[in-house]
Amino acid sequence: MKRVILISALLLSQFGTSQLLKTDGQKIINDKGENIQLRGLGLGGWMLQEGYMLKTADFAGPQYKIKEKISELIGENGMKDFYKAYLKNGITKQDIDFLAKAGFNSIRLPMHYDLYTLPIEKEPVKGQNTWLEEGFKMTDDLLNWCAANKIYLILDLHAAPGGQGNDVNISDNDKTKPSLWESTENQQKTIALWKKLAERYKDEPWIGGYDLINEPNINFTGKNPNGTDEMSNAPLWKLQKDITDAIRETDKKHIIFIEGNGWGNNYNGLIPLWDKNLVFSFHKYWNYNNDETIQSILDLRKKHNIPIWLGETGENSNVWFTELIQLLDKHNIGYAFWPMKKIDNIAGITNVKITPEYEKLLNYWKNGGEKPSQDFAKKTLMQIAEHYKFSNVEIKNDVIDAMFRQVTDDSTKPFKNHQVPGRVFASEYDLGRMGAAYLDKDFINLWVSDPKKRSEWNSGQQMRNDGVDIYRCHDAVTNTYYVGKTEAGEWLQYTVNVKSGKNHTFNIRYAGLTDADITLKDASGKQLASISLPSTGGVENWKTVSVKNIPLEKGIHKIRLHFESGGSNLNYFEIQ
Repeated sequence: MKRVILISALLLSQFGTSQLLKTDGQKIINDKGENIQLRGLGLGGWMLQEGYMLKTADFAGPQYKIKEKISELIGENGMKDFYKAYLKNGITKQDIDFLAKAGFNSIRLPMHYDLYTLPIEKEPVKGQNTWLEEGFKMTDDLLNWCAANKIYLILDLHAAPGGQGNDVNISDNDKTKPSLWESTENQQKTIALWKKLAERYKDEPWIGGYDLINEPNINFTGKNPNGTDEMSNAPLWKLQKDITDAIRETDKKHIIFIEGNGWGNNYNGLIPLWDKNLVFSFHKYWNYNNDETIQSILDLRKKHNIPIWLGETGENSNVWFTELIQLLDKHNIGYAFWPMKKIDNIAGITNVKITPEYEKLLNYWKNGGEKPSQDFAKKTLMQIAEHYKFSNVEIKNDVIDAMFRQVTDDSTKPFKNHQVPGRVFASEYDLGRMGAAYLDKDFINLWVSDPKKRSEWNSGQQMRNDGVDIYRCHDAVTNTYYVGKTEAGEWLQYTVNVKSGKNHTFNIRYAGLTDADITLKDASGKQLASISLPSTGGVENWKTVSVKNIPLEKGIHKIRLHFESGGSNLNYFEIQ
C-alpha cells in the first residue's frame, strides 16, 4: 500500500511540475494553462528511409528495395551490419541537444512498425504479435534525450503494417503484399502497436502526443490513387477511431493527432469527433504561404473548435521557410519541419556528406557496369553510416537562421568574419532575408500552387539554401564553391571589417562565356566602383580583374556586388 501511495505521489508530482500537453478549444496548452506552439523537426530518414534521402530514388524508392540493393552487394548479414550502424549513428543525444539549442521545442518521430513488431507474414502464430525490443529501446532513448532538453516527443506511425497508401516510398509499401486497408490482420496489428506504445508511455510528460497514421493516401472509392478526391474516407476514420479507443484503454492523458487522406489533408466525410483531446494534422509543401492555402484547415479548426498542427513541411528555400513560419505564427499553428538528415542536402538543418565511393555505388545501381567488390561496397556503406553521426554532419546555419531569427528580424548578419585586407569568397555573403542580404530572381518552389513556378532556387544545389545559385568550384584557390547563373538586377551583400581607412584595391576572380558588368556599392546604394568582366571563354576559365582607389574608412562596412548584366561566375574577391 505504501508503495502504491509513493508511486501515485511521484506521478502527481511529475505531472504537476511537467509540461504535459492537452487541448483547450483551438489551442494546445501545457499543464500550467500556457499556450504552446510546437516548433518542431521530424526525424525523417532515421527509422525509415525514402530513396531520395539516400539518393537512390531513381532505382529504389521504398526502404525494402534499398535493402535489396544493399544486400545484392554485401549480402544479408552485411546489410544488417550497415543498418545497425546507420540506426546507431542516425540520431543520438548530441542531435537532440543541438535541436534544443537551435530553438526547437518538439520532435516528431517517424516510426517504422517493423522495428517494433514482425510483419504479419513472418508471425510464428497467425494473428498474434511478436514484439521487438529494438524500436522500443530507440524510442526510450530518444524520449530520455528529449526530456533532458525539455522538448516534446510526438510519436508518428510513418510506416504502418502493410503500408497506408499508394505513394509507396513514404510508408515502405510492398505492393505484392496486402496493404493496411486490404488486411484485417494489418489493421489489428496497427491497433495493437498503438496500444503497446500507450501502455509504455502513458505516464511520460514529455510525450507530446500520438500521430496515428502518417499521410494516408489511398482511393477507397474515388479515382485519384492517392485519395485526394475521396468524399467519405470511412475506413480511415473508423481505423483512427479504433486506434484511439485502444489507446484510451490505457492512456487517458496524451493528445491524439489525426490525419486526413490525400497525404494528410483530405478531411471529407469526417465522422463526429470521438475524443476530447484530438488535434487535426495537415501537411504543406510547395505552395504559397498565404491564408488561402490553409483556409480549409483553418475552417476545420473553427468548425470543430480543436487545434490544428502542421505535422510535416519543408523541402523548399529559406525564403519559403521564413514566410511559412510567419504565416503559422500569425495563426498560432505549431509545426514540424522535414527531415533531419539526408545525403547531399541544402534544404535541411544538416547535411550528410556524400563520398566519391558512394557515388560509384549509386552509378552502378543506376547504370550497371562492373560490379563493385563486396569489400569495397561494405567499406563505402559503413563510411556513409559514419557520416550520419552528428559530429560528422554539416550544420546548415543559414537554414536555422531563416527558421528562427529571420522570422522576426530583417537585419543581416555576417556569414563569416571577413577582414580587410583579405579574401572574401562569393558564396559567403551575409545571412538574412532576400532583399536584405541578397537579391535573386529564382528563390522559391511553388509548383503545387502553380506548375509554372517550379524552381530549384539554388540551381547548383550546393552550400546554402537561398536563391543564390552556388556550384562546385575547381579553381586553383577556392572554398569549393562559386556563385553562378547571375542575372541582371541581382546582388550580394558582404559585411567586412576594414582595418585601416585608405583607398583600397579590389580584385575579383571570375569566369564567364559572355561579357558582364558589375557595380560595387555600399549598403546605402552609393556606388564605389564599376567593373567590366570580359568573357573568359569558359564557365570555369578563371581570370582576375582589378580596380584601384576604392575609398573605405576603418570599421564595419556592408558592401554589395550588383550584377548590371548577367552571365559572370564569381569565385572570390580580395580587398587590399
